[in-house]
Amino acid sequence: MVVEVEKVFENIDFTSIHFPKGEYDLCVFKNCDFSKTNISNNEFIECQFINCNLSNVQVLNTAFKDVVFEGCKLMGVNFEKSNPFLLNLSFKKCQLSFAVFFKLDISGTQFQNCDLQEVDFTEANISKSVFDNCNLLKAVFKTTNLEGSDMYSSYNYSLDPTLNKIKKAHFSKEGALGLLTEFDVIVS
Repeated sequence: MVVEVEKVFENIDFTSIHFPKGEYDLCVFKNCDFSKTNISNNEFIECQFINCNLSNVQVLNTAFKDVVFEGCKLMGVNFEKSNPFLLNLSFKKCQLSFAVFFKLDISGTQFQNCDLQEVDFTEANISKSVFDNCNLLKAVFKTTNLEGSDMYSSYNYSLDPTLNKIKKAHFSKEGALGLLTEFDVIVS
């Protein structure tokens, strides 16, 4: 098991070489390809992933502690299987379609300019999270805690306020129509 501290990994194709298991502290991954790679049982502490492809990466028991993803492709990543202890993530300009956050406590997470189509937030705690200019088309919210979240500038969401906790959540007037979808009403 390796221990890497403050190391920069740049332009590495981990789909063709083995990703070493270990603890990565304050490391930066730039323009790396992890797609379909198994990064299970690793620990990332205060790391940054910039312009990386992590689509369909396997994250069983992987720890993400204060990890930032910027400009990354994370399609289909099942974060539900990651290590929930001290889980802390933020996403900026990321493609997260089909990702899964089922039952995770990711309160206070920042999603900025992200594509979150068909992301599964079922039973997740995303309270006090910020969804800044995010596309939430067909994202799944079912018994999700959105209390105090900011969805003001996001769009295409549809969620049933009777099945989710939305107290003090911030929605735009236009976006609030997504709260009525389940009621099959016509608003003119």
